[in-house]
Amino acid sequence: MESELKDMISNPPSSKEERPLLKSESDLAAAIEELDKKFAPYARTDLYGTMGLGPFPMSEKIKLALAMVTLVPLRFLLSMSLLLLYYLICRLFTLFSAPYRGPEEEEDEGGVVVQEDYAHMGGWKRTVIVRSGRFLSRVLLFVFGFYWIHESRLDRDSPLDSCPKTTSAEISQKGEAATEEPERPGAIVSNHVSYLDILYHMSASFPSFVAKRSVGKLLLVGLISKCLGCVYVQREAKSPDFKGVSGTVNERVREAHRNKSAPTIMLFPEGTTTNGDYLLTFKSGAFLAGTPVLPVILKYPYERFSVAWDTISGARHILFLLCQFVNHLEVIRLPVYYPSQEEKDDPKLYASNVRRLMATEGNLILSDLGLGDKRIYHATLNVSFL
Repeated sequence: MESELKDMISNPPSSKEERPLLKSESDLAAAIEELDKKFAPYARTDLYGTMGLGPFPMSEKIKLALAMVTLVPLRFLLSMSLLLLYYLICRLFTLFSAPYRGPEEEEDEGGVVVQEDYAHMGGWKRTVIVRSGRFLSRVLLFVFGFYWIHESRLDRDSPLDSCPKTTSAEISQKGEAATEEPERPGAIVSNHVSYLDILYHMSASFPSFVAKRSVGKLLLVGLISKCLGCVYVQREAKSPDFKGVSGTVNERVREAHRNKSAPTIMLFPEGTTTNGDYLLTFKSGAFLAGTPVLPVILKYPYERFSVAWDTISGARHILFLLCQFVNHLEVIRLPVYYPSQEEKDDPKLYASNVRRLMATEGNLILSDLGLGDKRIYHATLNVSFL
């Protein structure tokens, strides 16, 4: 059945009458169930079903109908007001300041990573931008129903015996911590579940993110992303002397590690979102510099609607998010991870060890699937629901 659905991707039917491959609705349901097992990190397991299309019980339909005429308009107006307010704050306090321009700002058409931000701006203006950004991000999460966020911090002495050889750096760290001042982490690394992850990290530490170049040109959001100090990326250039996205991120990680006044960079090494129960293979970009990293684990417990952004469309996700009166977020902050010399010499080993530590402490399931698998899964589901 899975192969039947995949065959439909290359030759999609123009109408429901032209769908002879799946004999009945039961066949379709069985095929989707089979796909969900194979692509488990991206499968929805909440009340709203695959792609958020239901079927919904009558009680849920009534709740959604009531929320759409009460909660949704109110939350939409409040969220847009907060966004506009923070844009005006950013506009006011950057009005007479020139943006920082990195050395990568050449040959934009050639696929260069372009950097332009206000995160390197110092003084009281920067303090106002950061503090108001953190506060308004938390208020926005409150508007979205995250009234309480449970945060826990694990000390360096927590037992990690269940994750053998995962924290070889921890062993050397314990002996050095008493005699040396702790190094500043070069990056924060986190699992990726939803676009809401960004709001939480903005409220917690206001770091920089990696974003598409087009984000910097968006109305309202563009200026805010520049105040965050986002690293804008384009497609990779073909030039052999071009250092690419990884090179630019590596530079920012090293800068944050060396300079306390430099903006901290936040990276999602999985490269895409999951349903929150799994942890995908980490890309090594955050670990190339060999600097310490701060691992953070985000979990979104739910009863009805999961806020994980997996197979559901953006518009449908936002609508259901606004309809849910209470949303939950749990945060686990691990100690700064100091790499051993072996991990510094082997970024893939470093990434793998941090990943296994996060999976153990966050009770997450390791998966070797990646963005390519997610695209296949999405394409197959989209065709099957035509």
